[in-house]
Amino acid sequence: MVNGASAKPSYKVRAGDLVSLSVPPPRESSLVAQDIPVTVVYQDENLVVIDKPAGLAVHPGPGHPDKTLVNALLAMCPDIQGIGGEIRPGIVHRLDKNTSGLMVAAKTHRAHNDLSAQIKARQVTKGYLALVEGVPKLPEGKIDVPVGRHPRHRTRMAVVVGGKEARTSYKAREQFQCHSLLEIYLETGRTHQIRVHMAHIGHPLVGDTVYGKASPLVERHFLHAFHLGFRHPANGEPLEFQTDLPVDLSLAVDELREG
Repeated sequence: MVNGASAKPSYKVRAGDLVSLSVPPPRESSLVAQDIPVTVVYQDENLVVIDKPAGLAVHPGPGHPDKTLVNALLAMCPDIQGIGGEIRPGIVHRLDKNTSGLMVAAKTHRAHNDLSAQIKARQVTKGYLALVEGVPKLPEGKIDVPVGRHPRHRTRMAVVVGGKEARTSYKAREQFQCHSLLEIYLETGRTHQIRVHMAHIGHPLVGDTVYGKASPLVERHFLHAFHLGFRHPANGEPLEFQTDLPVDLSLAVDELREG
């Protein structure tokens, strides 16, 4: 309400207006275990490394209250309930819903705290394979520009003055006439960082309908977390994992190779 009366969504608030809001009470969130196929790359009593498929959100949110990676983890590892919180048990980092690849989840509070600390200290290595539009002028490079919320489109991120520091390194693995397959490593982990940075230098991800355009090559943005490295939270042993491109992305690369 505005000044004691109902107002249309199009009403523009003026100086001196009294705005009244009615906030609905928060709904209780109850996570349920769901048998969702997820490839386990490694698992022990402290952690589990999975190869997340595209199309699977990491945790419940608007538009996907269930059928997420968290629901799958609860089915695979029931004891993960409550580790690191009730809403996102076990989760220490995320991938976009349509990004596939490696993730690690904690199975104990100690592992959650240690892995979270490693990520905060930027001691976790995260490597991605991305197919981008065009061919970068340099076969390898580093993008160091801040990323923040888009000033007009609030569901998007952008390169903005005053944004959070964001650094992305890339190296060409394979080049085609109008596309490049890049190996990308993150020094920071901002939301949509790779997608925003690559679009910023004029080479958006193939299939990225938010920061680029749709592509006949693939039905989602071409981004796969193929490499993950960290210290084991219990004994400090270095762990390194790699995974191949999933079928849809592999077929897109094959099509480019065939010309």
